[in-house]
Amino acid sequence: MTEVLEFPEKWECVTCGHEWERAPEPEAPAGPRVVKDAHGNVLADGDCVILIKDLKLGGSSVLKGGSKSKPIRLVDGDHEISCKVDNIAVGLKACFVKKA
Repeated sequence: MTEVLEFPEKWECVTCGHEWERAPEPEAPAGPRVVKDAHGNVLADGDCVILIKDLKLGGSSVLKGGSKSKPIRLVDGDHEISCKVDNIAVGLKACFVKKA
C-alpha cells in the first residue's frame, strides 16, 4: 500500500480508514557486532577463511569452493567480510565461509 498516513503513534489507511499501531523502533545493539561463519565460529579481523562453495562473481569469473583468503577485515553492511581470494578483492557474506 502506498496510500498510508503516518502519525507518531499509528498508521492509517487512506482508502478504508483502518488504523494500526506503529511498531517501536529497534534499539541499536548494546555491544560490538559478532560475525559468525557458516559453522558458528566467531570471526575476527586478521582471521583467514575458506570458501565452502563456488561463488560467481559476474561474467564468467568464479571463486572455487575450498579457496583460502588472505587475512580478512570485518566491515559494516550486507557483506560482512572484506578480503582477497585468489588475488581478487571481494566482499563476502559470512554464511559462505568457514574459519581456516
